[in-house]
Amino acid sequence: MTRPMSRTVSRRLFLARTGAVTATTAAVTALPTGPARATRPPALRMPDVPVRKAALDDPAEATLAEAATLLRGRRLTSVELTRAYLDRIAKHDSAYQAYVTVLADRALAAARRADRLRTGPLSGLPLIIKDNVFTAGVRTTANSFIFETFVPDHDATVVARLTGAGAIVLGKGQMGPLATTRATTPDGRITTVNAWTPANPAVDPGGSSTGPATAVAGRLAASSIGTQTGGSIVLPSNQQNLTGLKPTMGRASIYGIVPLSFTRDHPGPLARDAMDAAIMLSVMAGPDPRDPRTLGLPRVPDLVRAATPVRRGGRPALRRATRVGVPEDYLTTSNTQVLALRRDFLTTLGKIPGVRLVDVAHPADWGLLTGAFNDARLAERTEPFRPFLQKDLRLFGVSVLSWLGGLMLSGDEWITAQRAKAHLLGEVLDGVLEKADVVLQTGPVPFDILGLPEIGFPIGFTSAGVPVGTILGGGPYEEDRLLEVAAAYQAVTDWHWRRPADPSPAVAAARSAPPRIDAVTAAETSA
Repeated sequence: MTRPMSRTVSRRLFLARTGAVTATTAAVTALPTGPARATRPPALRMPDVPVRKAALDDPAEATLAEAATLLRGRRLTSVELTRAYLDRIAKHDSAYQAYVTVLADRALAAARRADRLRTGPLSGLPLIIKDNVFTAGVRTTANSFIFETFVPDHDATVVARLTGAGAIVLGKGQMGPLATTRATTPDGRITTVNAWTPANPAVDPGGSSTGPATAVAGRLAASSIGTQTGGSIVLPSNQQNLTGLKPTMGRASIYGIVPLSFTRDHPGPLARDAMDAAIMLSVMAGPDPRDPRTLGLPRVPDLVRAATPVRRGGRPALRRATRVGVPEDYLTTSNTQVLALRRDFLTTLGKIPGVRLVDVAHPADWGLLTGAFNDARLAERTEPFRPFLQKDLRLFGVSVLSWLGGLMLSGDEWITAQRAKAHLLGEVLDGVLEKADVVLQTGPVPFDILGLPEIGFPIGFTSAGVPVGTILGGGPYEEDRLLEVAAAYQAVTDWHWRRPADPSPAVAAARSAPPRIDAVTAAETSA
C-alpha cells in the first residue's frame, strides 16, 4: 500500500525532529525561567452539542462542550458553573484528595468577568491544572520537598493559552512526587484515590496525573491538564473512565513545566470524552519559541471536526477508512474480565463503517527494546536535578531510588539506549504503522517512549465497578486520526457518560490515617 504524501512528510519531519531533540537535550532541560510569550486565543469554533438532561439538572455533570453550549445560550452562567464545582470540592475532596490548592475566590472573580464579557472560546469554563505546571502567583510544588515553597511569576505556555482563551483555573491537582509514581505525599503517604473506589486506596488511580484525573472523574472540574512521561495521561484515563490524549512530541509546549524527561515529557488533556479532549488540545497546541520541539511542525489539524463523527446510512461512521491494528498480545491477558471487555470492544469497533481490523505482529526484539532500554529515561530525569541530589537525597522523598538509578547510568549506556530507541522507532514506523493506521496497545509503551501520539478511552467496567479502558497509538502528528476512531466508538457506546457515585462521609473520615508506599514500591511503580 502506497503511503500518502502527508504521512511521508510527517514521518521524515518526525525522524529529523527526534534526532535533533535527542542531540540538544542537555542544552534545554534546565528549569524554565521568564514568562511565556503572550498568546492570542485560538480561532477555535466551539461546537453546539445536544445537552443531556443530567447536565441540565446538574452543571457539574456537563462535559466541556455541553457547558460551553449552555453558557453561549445563556442557560447557565459561569458563576453558577464555578460554584457547582467549588461546592463539590468542599463536600467531597476530603475523600478524593484531588486538589493540593483550591483558588475559590480567584476562580469566582474570573467567572464574574466571564459573565460580563466573553474572552475566548473557553470563556467561563473551570479547569484543574497538574501541580508541576507553572501558574503565576500560585504555588507550584510538583508535590516535592524541592519545590514546596516555589511560586512562579509566570504561567506555563499551555496554561497561558488556556486562560488566554477564557478558561478559569479552579486550582492545582495533586500528583506523584516529581511525577514519578501515583499521588502520595513526598514521604509516601497515599493521597489521591481512584474516584470510582474512594474507600479503597489500594485500587490504582493510574499514575502521576491522578489529581487532575480524579477531579474530572469525580466532577470537581470540567477538564484538566495532565503530563505524561511514562503513561500518566492514558493510564489514569483508563483507570477512571476518562478520555486522555497524549499528543505527538512537540505538539504542545513543555515550557513552564517542571521537567522529568525532555525527550518524553508531554502535556495533554484529561477529559470526559473525545470532543472535550479535542477542544482542550486545540487550545494547548501550537508553536512556542521557548520550546524548540514545537517549531516547524505540520499545522494542528481541525481536532474538533475530527471528534465529530459523521453518519452514513443513519449510523455513526469514520470520516476516513482506517486500519486498526490489533497486536498479538491484545487478547492474551490472564484477566478474564478485561479479556471479555476487549473482545466486546473489538466486536463493536469492527461494526463501525470505515473501520477495518488488521492483525499486526511484533518483531522478536520487541520485549528488549520496550523493556530494558526504557530505563535510559532515568538519566534524563537526573540531569537537571543533579545539584539537589548533591545537596540532600532526602529532598527526593519516596522517589529517591529512581533518581539514584539515573545517576548510576553511564554515558555509553544512554547512547546505546538512544540507538535502541531509533531502532524501535523504525520498527514502529516501517512495521506496524505500515500495516495499520492506528494500533491498539496494552499499555503506553512503545508510543509513549517514541513521542508518538496516543489516546486512552473507556471500554467498560469490571464486575467490581472499576473502569477498564484501551489505548490507541498513531503516526506522527495524527492526533486527528486517533480522535476520529475514539469519537466514533463513543458515538455507539455510553461508557464515557457514566459517573462514579459520590463518596460517603465515612470515606473522608477514614482518610485521616492514609496507608504509605515505600521507596522500593515507588521505584517499581515508576518503572
